[in-house]
Amino acid sequence: MKILIPVDGSANADRAVDYMLAYRAQLKDLPELHLLNVQWKLASANIKLFINQEIINDYYREQGVAALSKARAKLDAAGVPYTYHISVGAPAEAVIQYAEAQHIDQIVMSAHGENTLATLLLGSVASKVVNLSSIPVLLVK
Repeated sequence: MKILIPVDGSANADRAVDYMLAYRAQLKDLPELHLLNVQWKLASANIKLFINQEIINDYYREQGVAALSKARAKLDAAGVPYTYHISVGAPAEAVIQYAEAQHIDQIVMSAHGENTLATLLLGSVASKVVNLSSIPVLLVK
């Protein structure tokens, strides 16, 4: 079984990792865990007039690694193998795209992530994932 855990670096998102660590004792076979962090794409193409794409990619990578660090540390401490990926785009759509591309069997995510203005304006990433996904989604409070 392949399980995707989207992680945004918030304490709320880390609860999904905590849940999987507690739940794994109940599983006969350990699932293949995938961590995913999605970085919002920088707003304007005009930014490329001032900063080259390599610097922008480094920024995405640095921010993604920082957001994944707590979740990775928890899994490393527990000796649980996982893979991780950093994506760029709209979070809900990127989660669905990654899950479909990797043939994920279940998405486990926090019902509440980082509270940003975009989240308030566009709605919850978790609710969008639930609405868009044909893959089962488990929301952890």
